[in-house]
Parts: sequence; structure tokens; C-alpha cells
Amino acid sequence: MIEMVNVYKKYPNGIVAANGIDVEIKQGEFVYVVGPSGAGKSTFIKMMYREERPTSGDIFINGINLSTLKNNKVPYLRRQIGVVFQDFKLLPRLNVYENVAFALEVIEETPKVIRKRVMEVLELVGLKHKARMFPTELSGGEQQRVSIARSIVNTPKLVIADEPTGNLDPDTSWEIMNIFEEINARGTTIIMATHNREIVNTIRHRVIAVEGGLITRDEYGGEYGYEN
Repeated sequence: MIEMVNVYKKYPNGIVAANGIDVEIKQGEFVYVVGPSGAGKSTFIKMMYREERPTSGDIFINGINLSTLKNNKVPYLRRQIGVVFQDFKLLPRLNVYENVAFALEVIEETPKVIRKRVMEVLELVGLKHKARMFPTELSGGEQQRVSIARSIVNTPKLVIADEPTGNLDPDTSWEIMNIFEEINARGTTIIMATHNREIVNTIRHRVIAVEGGLITRDEYGGEYGYEN
């Protein structure tokens, strides 16, 4: 599913965020990406959906080399990847249904398919009854559920989550994790950058630790390994 080969990333200010990274992630895995602030976690995951480009090296997603992918092909790549952000990034003028449907409208899916698929994913995240509400009428946890629904509505093989529980209270964070577990159980690969020590240590999955632009630890069923 994902392969990075000798990936190096240096920003114009001289910061090296990736320093020769080699890693493979198989279809269906659930991977936590952990590490101290400024360690390179965000760059690591942003390179997977071409938000950032490596200075050198190769990144393959489903056999597509992102390092040589033409800019006009990037939107097609991102249709295969769901991305969930810490700050939700919902469209405030659209209601819940419309926010989720938007991801299918941009790929010109038929109205019949859009209606069916949107209601399916809203049911999965427990928000079918709030389909006509607007983001400002929802709690933070509900907004994150909408963000997750939007990320999976086009059935991507890969979901990348950047601190998805970072702005949520503990109880809501566990609810969000249960949704990710369900999505993963259905075969979707999950890559999650997180600072949540309790979640990583309780719901065990593969842990990739990034420090100084290097992968310093790669363990199946590993622990968080840092003091928050």
C-alpha cells in the first residue's frame, strides 16, 4: 500500500524533516505515527498525500510514485485517500449532508449514489439524525465525525488522520477511535499521527516513532513511549 524509499525532505529554512526514511505499510494495517513536537510526524504523513514533496527519494501509494506524479494528477490520487484533520476543515455554509456529499460531487457521482452513500456513512458515524444541521450547531466530536464520514464516503483504501482527537475530550476521543477501528476492520488502511499516549497504549497497533526526521522505532503492538 505505502512504500518510502530513502526519502529526504529539507525545508528552505534548513530544517530536515525526513532524513533517509525507508518504510513499508501493507494494505489493511493500522499504524500510529508518534514522536515529540517538531520531530517530522506531520511532514511524514503530508508526503503521503502530496501536501509536501520530498527533496529526494521515492514514495509509492498503491504503486503510484508520488515523487514523479504530475501536479494535474494529484487530485486523482487524493480521491483514493481520505484525510482527517485535527481542526475538522468542514465547510461552514454547508450542512452535514452537504459537507459529506461534496466529496462525491467533485468526482461527478450520480445523485442516487450520493444519497445512498452519504446516508450509509452518516449512519456509521452515528450522525444520520443530524444530516440537516450545520457545523456551528454541532459539538467538536460531532464535527470530527462529519470529517471522518467525508473522508470515507468515496471508499478510499487509505485514511490518513493528523491528530484527529487532539481537540477533543477523552470520552469523545474514545468514540472517535471506535469509528476508526470499525473502518479499519472493513479493510481500510489507517495512518494516524497522534500525541494521545493513552489511546496508543490501550488500543494496540503498529507504532512508528519519528524523531529528527528518522524512524527511530517501528513496533507491532508497540507503546507510545514518550511522556506527554
